[in-house]
Amino acid sequence: MAESENIVVETAEKIFTDLADPQTINSDKTGAWKAPLWQALNEAGLPLSWVDEDLGGSGASLADGFAVLGAAGRFAIAVPLAETMLAGWLLAQAKIASPEGEMTVAPASPKDRITLNADGTLSGRARGVPFAKVARHIAVLASGTEGDSIALVDAHRLRIEPGLNLSSDNSDNVILDKVQPISVKPAPKGFDQNALMLMGGVMRSLQIAGSLESMLDISVRYSNERVAFEKKISKFQAVQHNLARLAGESAAALAAATSAADTLTSNVSFADDAVFLEAVAAKIRCAEAAEKGGAIAHQVHGAIGFTIEHTLHRYSLRALSWRDDFGSESYWAVELGKRIAARGADELWPLVASR
Repeated sequence: MAESENIVVETAEKIFTDLADPQTINSDKTGAWKAPLWQALNEAGLPLSWVDEDLGGSGASLADGFAVLGAAGRFAIAVPLAETMLAGWLLAQAKIASPEGEMTVAPASPKDRITLNADGTLSGRARGVPFAKVARHIAVLASGTEGDSIALVDAHRLRIEPGLNLSSDNSDNVILDKVQPISVKPAPKGFDQNALMLMGGVMRSLQIAGSLESMLDISVRYSNERVAFEKKISKFQAVQHNLARLAGESAAALAAATSAADTLTSNVSFADDAVFLEAVAAKIRCAEAAEKGGAIAHQVHGAIGFTIEHTLHRYSLRALSWRDDFGSESYWAVELGKRIAARGADELWPLVASR
């Protein structure tokens, strides 16, 4: 890990440790913890990590931002840090300055489309947009007769249908009915909705991998504390087997997510087959690990792991929720099959086999 990346991650983890302790948050029913956490993150420049200084951001590298996302996953952060980072990154692709405050992106599903009308307004519907209800602005990728465009929209101008995901975080439907954007510019050549979905997928993969690391840590610690039949449950072969499986899922998710992040760091051309394969493989593998790993962690904990008072659900439910954002594993599995069929197995299989 580079020195700058170390500093950025250490800063993020210190803020998370001080202001986002899972047990403290779990006990706070008013949400009073959110404002101090967001203020600290904002003062550290983390929400706009991927935005150049001349566009209002902190100018951190892709690697720095990816490392922050992994740390955010390890703390199961329930504020729109990742979404604001992604929104800032999207706006930066079109050289649009990022405003202060919470942001999110639309669309968040590869099957949704937003249209740039001839009069410069935006129309369309985006489902399951994370944290849309609490966002001040939304970065929008829209398609038009002259290609794709990127726009900054005031969230108050939109109609938002509130919704919740599995972890009870906002996952809202956003309706744009001839909405006038604050700013709109053409997307760079070769940048399309598929690129946004791939970047969002890698983001979610890193968060899932981080949450699995914490689930493993919590489960190992609990198994060494819980006593049954006069001995620690970590001594039972069945529990040891489950913990080994959980460690395997966590390691696989981390390897897939970091490999995809490394590939994007060194090659930001989303048209590249290697980028597509890495990003898609990460989302598919991490989504699978979220399902299997969460189930194992809860099994190790027994009944106590399902109670609202225990922090385990903060990690497992978010990991499960993140599976569907920016394309589910089933969607990307189909797209991967289409890419292989279109390119030919002889051309792509060596890349697939090497991952």
